[in-house]
Amino acid sequence: MLAVPAGAAYAGSGPAPKPSERSAAKSTAPSAKGNPNSRAAEAADVCDDAYQIGTTGYVKRGGVTIASVKQFYSPDCAENYSYVWVWESFRETAGDYDVTAAVYSYSQDEVLGGRSWLNTTGQEFWSYGTDTVSECTAAVGSVRKAGDPLPNNGASSKRC
Repeated sequence: MLAVPAGAAYAGSGPAPKPSERSAAKSTAPSAKGNPNSRAAEAADVCDDAYQIGTTGYVKRGGVTIASVKQFYSPDCAENYSYVWVWESFRETAGDYDVTAAVYSYSQDEVLGGRSWLNTTGQEFWSYGTDTVSECTAAVGSVRKAGDPLPNNGASSKRC
């Protein structure tokens, strides 16, 4: 289950990075910043030119940040993606947990491209791409630690 962001700022992260500023080496290593060339991104068919748009949201559990939620955009594929990065400090003590990642469309009032992982100890999670680049969107994600009755949710900023 994903929560829809209640209020969101119209914030952006500026213009698209120049090709020289993108992952020139095409590393497949996972990254807190989000690497569209990682194995997890490849499994979700994320286009390798994707870059972050809007501002990062956070998933908190008991007032402690446990994950980051970012929205990515691919100009080549004309798709948006959600990216959830589970923080190491949570992973070290959590055991297993469930994670979701999706894109929320304000225009459609729908959660799209959703993917979920049960009983995982992974760190990076990508939604499927969504055909929402002409809409107002936000990345949404959740983390539920084993034993918790409900997930903790987070969302990136609203991006139009």
